[in-house]
Amino acid sequence: CEKLINEHGGQVPADRDALEQLPGVGRKTANVVMNMAFGEPTMAVDTHVFRVSNRMGLSSGKDPLQVEEDLVKIIPEAYGLHAHHWLILHGRYLCKARTPECWRCPVAEHCLFKDKTPPPDSAEAKQAKANKAASSKKKPAKKPVTRKTTKQS
Repeated sequence: CEKLINEHGGQVPADRDALEQLPGVGRKTANVVMNMAFGEPTMAVDTHVFRVSNRMGLSSGKDPLQVEEDLVKIIPEAYGLHAHHWLILHGRYLCKARTPECWRCPVAEHCLFKDKTPPPDSAEAKQAKANKAASSKKKPAKKPVTRKTTKQS
């Protein structure tokens, strides 16, 4: 807050580099501020945007900056103001990390994610659940650790 007051007269700068110089502000936060406060078509890449972009084939980036650069290239400017919000929501509520709900996804047919999940009540899902349960039963039990003790004189 002190730096904002001293260097920017208490006004939030509209420049990414200036924002990133403020304590606690990284690229993602700077992009959110530029997008929401100043209407700039930026891509704030969080864990949801990163996951969805890679799963859907929008990016093959290995870090948030690469994903951001890919998205900025392919998302039409007309959608730039809201696109990262849509990707966040899609990742939060449909394309979840552990159990994506592919059967509910409106863009599943365009998605490159190989391990699409079936509806929970489908025969395919029930078989997968049974296979998982069977494989967990096959694991051998761990032997208890025994320690040799030495006699002390």
